[in-house]
Amino acid sequence: MNSHSVSVASAETRSRRPRLPRRRSLVSAVAALAVGLGGTSAAAAHHGTFLGPLHTVTTIASTVPANGDLNPYGTAVVPQSIGALHKNNVLVSNFNNAANEQGTGTTIVQVKPNGGVSQFARINPSRLPSPCTGGIGLTTALSILPGGWVVVGSLPTGDGNAANAEAGCLLVLDSRGTVRETFTGHGINGPWDMTAVSHGNRADLFVTNVLNGTVAGGGNVVNRGTVLRIALELHGNQPPTREKTTKIGSGFAQRTDPDALVVGPTGVGLGHDGTLYVADTVNSRIAAIPDALKRRTSAGTGRTVSSGGALNGPLGLAIAPNNNILTVNGGDGNIVETTPAGRQVAIRQLDSTGTPPGAGALFGLAIAPNGRSVYFVDDASNTLNLLH
Repeated sequence: MNSHSVSVASAETRSRRPRLPRRRSLVSAVAALAVGLGGTSAAAAHHGTFLGPLHTVTTIASTVPANGDLNPYGTAVVPQSIGALHKNNVLVSNFNNAANEQGTGTTIVQVKPNGGVSQFARINPSRLPSPCTGGIGLTTALSILPGGWVVVGSLPTGDGNAANAEAGCLLVLDSRGTVRETFTGHGINGPWDMTAVSHGNRADLFVTNVLNGTVAGGGNVVNRGTVLRIALELHGNQPPTREKTTKIGSGFAQRTDPDALVVGPTGVGLGHDGTLYVADTVNSRIAAIPDALKRRTSAGTGRTVSSGGALNGPLGLAIAPNNNILTVNGGDGNIVETTPAGRQVAIRQLDSTGTPPGAGALFGLAIAPNGRSVYFVDDASNTLNLLH
């Protein structure tokens, strides 16, 4: 593994990188952070934060499999060894094919902490238990349930163009990487990101959807993005079944984009008190949906936790062990730590390549098993990395 401060990709493997609107520079973000903390220095602001001790980025491995898929999106740590899954390894889903066409990636790779890589799954749309609307294009929506069931979202285009994006599905794979179930409809429409929680023989998926009227909007903002809670019943070595779908968030801004394909509500993470935090990418905002596990109605776009400042088109989202919210920016190469009260308390630059620096490089992230570092994918270099 090689430590580095920036990632550099060859022209052959560099993925298409979304150019989200750049709100302010890293220097401005630091200044805003200090002002928000009552004028304290950036160094003081890091004291006691999750990101505070983390200063080193190490490249773990390339996420490009044998078929050449690019654009790593989803990131999930394997919680226990079962089948082909090995505890503490990291699964990564790819959104682009080897020709760099968005919404056409079909592979999930498994990466060892020491850098070993294997292909966990290559999904053939013609060999599914039931159709996935439009084909396969694996998104940031990636979770692992008890029993080694892997759930991944698909937002397919067929040719990489937003005008041809279709509703897609959620695919359920067994621990050997075989698709055993396909969930479509009931509000699933461009599943973009996801988190999951399990309890006994039940599990809940929290899924953001970005295609409700988006294609018809032709690049204009359409306020119809949703967050679904999908209740599943677990059946041991048989595929989970979908019991109920509840729309718990709605009205989020979304639009098509020539570089990002779709921009809309992305990362989701469940806080310790049952609040679901959502990365509202278009508005550079973190939203909170209260009582996410039990609510029966939509909270709309939720309560604003924090907006602007160092937030610059947040995409991936994870909850740190201290219950703070970690987000990675699509508009620059930064990771931002925000408290549930809305204070942006720390930032780190993870990627500075491209123009603007780091724009479009960051998507999925996941807390490492040691609870003291964080995995993230870098689309500029098609790699899995560790901030530690």
